[in-house]
Amino acid sequence: MVRKALLLFFALVVFSCNKKQEAGPDTAAARVNSAYLDREELKGIVPEGTSKQDSIAIIKSYIDRWASQKLMYDAAVVNIGADKQQELDGLIKQYTTDLYTKAYLEEMVKQSVDTVVPQEELVKYYNANKQNFRTTGTLVRLKYIRMDKEHPKFSLARQRFLSGNKKDLKTLNEMALQFKSYAFNDSIWTDMNSIYQKLPFINPDNRDKYMHGGTSFQYPDSLDVYMVKVTKVIDRNQIAPFEYIKPTLQQVIINNRKLELIKKFQKEITDDAIKNNKYEIYK
Repeated sequence: MVRKALLLFFALVVFSCNKKQEAGPDTAAARVNSAYLDREELKGIVPEGTSKQDSIAIIKSYIDRWASQKLMYDAAVVNIGADKQQELDGLIKQYTTDLYTKAYLEEMVKQSVDTVVPQEELVKYYNANKQNFRTTGTLVRLKYIRMDKEHPKFSLARQRFLSGNKKDLKTLNEMALQFKSYAFNDSIWTDMNSIYQKLPFINPDNRDKYMHGGTSFQYPDSLDVYMVKVTKVIDRNQIAPFEYIKPTLQQVIINNRKLELIKKFQKEITDDAIKNNKYEIYK
C-alpha cells in the first residue's frame, strides 16, 4: 500500500513541477506590469455562432477581468504590510498542502475501500447504534387508490383493496391502468411530504385525523374517491426503522471504513519514513 501511495505522490510532484510557464510577449494578448495573458487562454471562451461584435465584447471583458485581478494583486503586494503578507503566504502554503493531501488520500481510498456492505453488518451496526438514528418527521406505511367514483369496477376495486391476500393484490395490479394514481406496497416507509403530494386532501393541520396505524378510510372529492389503508405510523424523534435508514447506514459504514483506511495509511507512510531514515525528531 505504501509503495502505491509513494508512486501517486511522485506523480503529483511531477505534475506540479511541470505547470505551464508564464506567457511571454510573443504569445501575449495583454500585459499588466511583468505579467502576460497568453492568447491560448482565450481559446474556447467564445461560443460557436457568436457574432463578431459579441465575440470582441466577450474577449475584451475576459481580458479586463484578468487585468483587474492582476492590478489588484500588485496593489495588494505593495500596500499590505510584511507581517500580513507572511501570514497570507503561510495560509497559501497550508492550503496547497491540504489540497494535494486531500486529492492524494481520496485517490488512495477510492482504490482500496470496500463499498460492499453485507446485510448482516448493516443489521449489527443498526442494532448497536439505533438510538443515534431518529426520525426528523413523521413516517408512514400505507397503500392507496385514487379512481373515478363512477367507475364501473369501483366496488370490485374496493373489495380487493380492503382484502389482504396476495390474489387480490394481483387483481389490483392488473387493474392498475384504470386508477388515476395508486401505491400498493405498504411495506415502504414514506415521509409526510410525500403523503401530502399523493393525498392532497391531507395537510399538516388535519393529518392527525387520518394518519393512524391500522385504519382504512375513503375520501371523496368532486370527481374521484381515495381509498386509503394506513399500516403503521412513526412520529417524529422516534427510532428510525431499519429499512428506511438502510442507505444512510451503508454510507456511514463506508465512511467509517474510509476513515480507518486513512488512519492506517498515515501510520504506514510515517512508519516507512522512520524505517528509511526519512523522518526523525531532533531532541
